[in-house]
Amino acid sequence: MAKPAKPLPRFRTEPQERAFWESEGRDSTQHLDWAKAQSVVLPNLKPSTKTISLRLPQNLLHAIKAAANARDVPYQSLIKMWLQEKIAG
Repeated sequence: MAKPAKPLPRFRTEPQERAFWESEGRDSTQHLDWAKAQSVVLPNLKPSTKTISLRLPQNLLHAIKAAANARDVPYQSLIKMWLQEKIAG
């Protein structure tokens, strides 16, 4: 069974709180009650991306850039949109 969470002292100033947390051996997990934890959704986070290198025939790249220009979007964004559409079915 988990230990009950230790209560936090009341701090009058920010430097007093900072000194408390910076003291040697201080562990914030002693003051957490995971039974009261709530799940958090962060909808505005961008998914991490990975840079790749992709070799395309020059005429294909020109055609993609022309299609992107016609849609007024960056060509790399258009490629990502097309890939996503293809994966989604």
